[in-house]
Amino acid sequence: MTTPLKFQHGMVAPLIALFVGVVGFPLGYAAYLSVTDYKLTDRGAPAIVGADNFVATFGDSGFWNAFGTTALYVVVAVGLELVIGLALALSLQKQKWARDLTRSMLLAPMFITPIAVGLTFRFLLNDQLGAIPTMLQAIGVDYDFFGPDRALFTLALIDVWQWTPFMVLLLLAGLESIPKEPLDAARVDGAGGFYVLRRVTLPLLAPVLVVAILLRSLDAMKTFEYVFATTRGGPGTETETLQYFIYQTGIQFFRLGSASSMAFVVLIVVLAVIVVAFRRMERAKTR
Repeated sequence: MTTPLKFQHGMVAPLIALFVGVVGFPLGYAAYLSVTDYKLTDRGAPAIVGADNFVATFGDSGFWNAFGTTALYVVVAVGLELVIGLALALSLQKQKWARDLTRSMLLAPMFITPIAVGLTFRFLLNDQLGAIPTMLQAIGVDYDFFGPDRALFTLALIDVWQWTPFMVLLLLAGLESIPKEPLDAARVDGAGGFYVLRRVTLPLLAPVLVVAILLRSLDAMKTFEYVFATTRGGPGTETETLQYFIYQTGIQFFRLGSASSMAFVVLIVVLAVIVVAFRRMERAKTR
């Protein structure tokens, strides 16, 4: 009985070693840096400052401004992706012809590197040289996509363009796994399409919706490439997201100790969101 168990442990050991090397060591080193005053410009050994970096992070108005910017970005981007993704998934579910071609074309954007997407839209939406502003100007519309009060929404639309296919993929899989009997029974009873969607389809799709929203929200929270490729946090600090703020603190301003503490605060918030979401899912299943 012990031989198969030892064999299983031996099979898992390389995976554990890889995980420790790729994830464990960087995470542990970041935890060490978060309690030091380490700066890239210092040559000596960093001094241990304990929780001072975390106290400074909680009192940093710039960090909380970036937190609010990121939250707004996530709400706008994921909200639009959910609505558009659900509409497309419902349409694709009923499609009878060229299904494989349509789905492959629809999923193409999410396989492009995000930095390449950001650079592409940077030139497409440039108010002086961009193709889209030029076409709008031809019909009398002058719109600066990266101007004040617009830049963050533009970045959210870029995210929507690239990652709505991911939402479509999850929701389409969920729709196709829903049993047909409740839908057929509702239609036999004379229920309309919107009633069936609201009262039957969405409740049955709720677990998939929660997972899709959670995955996309966590991914959108760490957005960096779009900001780096287009606005660099501007105009002002309007598009300064958490990841870009941490990048500025650690790389541009050389304060790796402070940046590490900020990253761990974000990690704690993300873990708390995950725990709350999954507990609610478990409670919903037991009802």
